[in-house]
Amino acid sequence: MKFAVLTIFPEIFDGFFKESIIGRAIEDGKIEAEVIDIRDFSKDRHKNVDDRPYGGGAGMVMKPEPLFDAVLSARAKYPDAKVAVMSPGGEKYSQIFAERLSCLDELIIVCGRYEGIDQRFFELCCDIEISVGDYVLTGGEIPAMAVIDSVARLVPGVLGCSESAEEESFQSGRLEYPHYTRPFKFRGHEVPDILLSGNHGEIRKWRKAVSLIKTLKNRPDLLLSNPLTGEEEKILSGTIRRLEDFVRK
Repeated sequence: MKFAVLTIFPEIFDGFFKESIIGRAIEDGKIEAEVIDIRDFSKDRHKNVDDRPYGGGAGMVMKPEPLFDAVLSARAKYPDAKVAVMSPGGEKYSQIFAERLSCLDELIIVCGRYEGIDQRFFELCCDIEISVGDYVLTGGEIPAMAVIDSVARLVPGVLGCSESAEEESFQSGRLEYPHYTRPFKFRGHEVPDILLSGNHGEIRKWRKAVSLIKTLKNRPDLLLSNPLTGEEEKILSGTIRRLEDFVRK
């Protein structure tokens, strides 16, 4: 998969595209990434890309011309790319959203700044508007990294183990079960005995149970939007009965 990022702060992405899993994926040719400086397309002698908003108001607004020309340049190299704009007014990002994007071959990501982007740019160029949450950041660079990271790891071969992506939080509409490694005991806390049993069937049941309980505690909305399976109903019913017995005792 190929990513092109449009930003006025290209240096922010230097480390991101060189380190860890993303860096290795680029080295191995699993993904491609390019950062394009929007200021290179400004016709202003000072390379300004923003101006005061019509109608008044606080802050500055990103001008449509440099962004439009930057997208045209990127599309010449990535003709099949969709253009995604990082914006607090966009569709809320999720794992399902990431899976949709991972089906694309090319993606151009635009990082907004200041008070926002001239609406005409959205009308002319934007295919996808993405919000990473109900909060406001100083720019779209960090959200763009979150999108690239979450999408790239779904590309075949990027993760060392294909099961890693399949068993993670949100893949099945549930939060992931907790993980343990050595040492067995750490500051008085021990690894659950079931994980040392060697009984993979029982380990799977335990993981599913604690995943459900964690989801019920932290994200009950996921249980409403992803109905319980028959197995999950049995697990939760059994857990509730044990809790009731404990309370009675």
